[in-house]
Amino acid sequence: MLFAIVCQDKPASLELRLATRPAHIEYLDTQVEAITQGGPVLDADGKPCGSVLLVEAADQAAAEAFAAADPYARAGLFASVTVRPFRTVFKDGARVG
Repeated sequence: MLFAIVCQDKPASLELRLATRPAHIEYLDTQVEAITQGGPVLDADGKPCGSVLLVEAADQAAAEAFAAADPYARAGLFASVTVRPFRTVFKDGARVG
């Protein structure tokens, strides 16, 4: 099942994000088979202020565990994390659902 993981950084936490990014990318590299798409959300200045990941997981608990194991989450970067089931309707320029 596909899940959207939407994370919002705490205010004034860009330095923590940048310091933790290598560990975050290393973690995601070990989970690449589960990741459909992902990347940072940007603020008005083009700087990262959150993250969005679309991941395949067996169930809600597995998706939440995926999110909790992220080094960003473990470092306390996020003000909020939302994990919800996701249904694809459009993909790669075509309607699929």
